[in-house]
Amino acid sequence: MDDIFVARVMSSDVHTVTPETLVEDAGKLMLEEDIGSVMIVDEDNRLKGILTTTDFVQIVAERKPKDRTPVSAYMTRDVITVTAQDDIRDAADVMVEHGFHHTPVVDEDEGVIGMLTTSDLASYLSRVETPSPA
Repeated sequence: MDDIFVARVMSSDVHTVTPETLVEDAGKLMLEEDIGSVMIVDEDNRLKGILTTTDFVQIVAERKPKDRTPVSAYMTRDVITVTAQDDIRDAADVMVEHGFHHTPVVDEDEGVIGMLTTSDLASYLSRVETPSPA
């Protein structure tokens, strides 16, 4: 896996919402698109946070009025990201170290450009490595 970069395996079909989006609407989008997270961006496509299925456990547990609660109330704000030029081994190490299943891919000029998921990494490995058992 030498010199394989995030850009090769990341999902570039990105789903974003604004900080003002209601959690109910974000949840509907996640269900409709069968995705485990949405990235929260500003009007310049700059990453402001991430909302994952794990966050919805907290939302349900707290039983706040979901139809009036913006995603900014629950999103993770200090998001750890990778770039398209990062080595996938380094990106995978970050994901394992922090227990992440989703890591946003950002570009200094374009903002959010993709999402790297554990499914992306597993899919890549299944194509280049002989699955075990052989």
